[in-house]
Amino acid sequence: MPGDSPNAIEAGQTRAQRIIARVLSLPEDDLSAEYSRLLAVLCGRHRDVEKVFLQRYENIRELLGGGFSASGTRAKLIGAYFSQEYSYQSAALFNPSIVMHPEQSDCAPGSLRFILSLRAIGEGHLSSIAFRTGSWRPDGDIVLDAASRLAATPRIEFPETEDGVVHLHCEDSHDLSETVLFPILERQRGGIEDLRLTRLQREDGSMLFAGTYTAVGSHGIAQELLTTSNFVDFKMHRLHGPIAASKGMALFPRLIDGRYAMLGRHDNENIWLLLSNDLHRWDGGVRIVDPRWTWEFTQLGNCGSPIETAHGWLVFTHGVGAMREYCIGACLLDRSDPSRVIARTHEPLLRPSPEERHGYVPNVVYSCGALLSGNEILLPYGVADSFTAFSTLSLDALLAAME
Repeated sequence: MPGDSPNAIEAGQTRAQRIIARVLSLPEDDLSAEYSRLLAVLCGRHRDVEKVFLQRYENIRELLGGGFSASGTRAKLIGAYFSQEYSYQSAALFNPSIVMHPEQSDCAPGSLRFILSLRAIGEGHLSSIAFRTGSWRPDGDIVLDAASRLAATPRIEFPETEDGVVHLHCEDSHDLSETVLFPILERQRGGIEDLRLTRLQREDGSMLFAGTYTAVGSHGIAQELLTTSNFVDFKMHRLHGPIAASKGMALFPRLIDGRYAMLGRHDNENIWLLLSNDLHRWDGGVRIVDPRWTWEFTQLGNCGSPIETAHGWLVFTHGVGAMREYCIGACLLDRSDPSRVIARTHEPLLRPSPEERHGYVPNVVYSCGALLSGNEILLPYGVADSFTAFSTLSLDALLAAME
């Protein structure tokens, strides 16, 4: 929507209303010529762009309370005047989380299909959530599926019966790499960042994919929750309670003693264990891991949801040291009492290397989740807030490196 300066409303009309009036007054020949020119420019760049224009026209009518009417080409051209292209990953694609793909039937023997979520940054440092799919092969190779050159706009629904929940329907995406979840609410206007996905078992035994992310609004940051069962239909939920006004929360994949569990970093320095009877409300917690080694003196946080193993809950951590250098380590929490730390790494597992030190934000390696298969771990991680790389390691070797 084009903005209005305080003295720019003329004769009771906003700038948006004046734009619409100009389109409504266009002679038919001029209207047809301009719309044909527009379609020729956009040819091959978008799928069903005329459908998008009509949807946008209906949005504008609703936002402005009606007061005008158009159809056919004129309605679509009005929609085009209130649309724009945005290169959502032109600056960076990083901070990945990873979960097992719900569909494994077409996977080669011994391979594992996965879904990767990524933080994409475009013009104006605006962050959105993007996705990729791929396979982790028995020989350790990671093969990413070719990404589509198109992106799809979700159909947005604001149900009146649910508190603060927004539904995003991505049925127009022909491939998951086309799905982009972008900021759509005032409380997200500065971006949505660092989705930490996990496969969550709820209190009724049902399973869904859920992940916290940071919503950056004009009044500060807050944690929100994204849920989906099929990566086609998504829900964005507000989180409540004093802990929700923070960053870096990550859900445990199952309940602990009948309660939902979360890791947090609401004091910006330590890792906390949070427990709640309500998935959408988080009120307090207990500090369980604090900075000990030089590479984490500034702060500690999680690198995604805990991974359950026979030995305990494996948590990858990020530590921030001198010169704001981000490194990745790990700790192990007791399975029945995750407030008890069994062991942690003395040295980082990953440091920014000389080859991976430079980028959008230098000296950073960072992850939002890892995947365990048998005794092997796949750890995707962001490099210098610019791009994404992959590392593999054995669980046995990692446990042996802890103390």
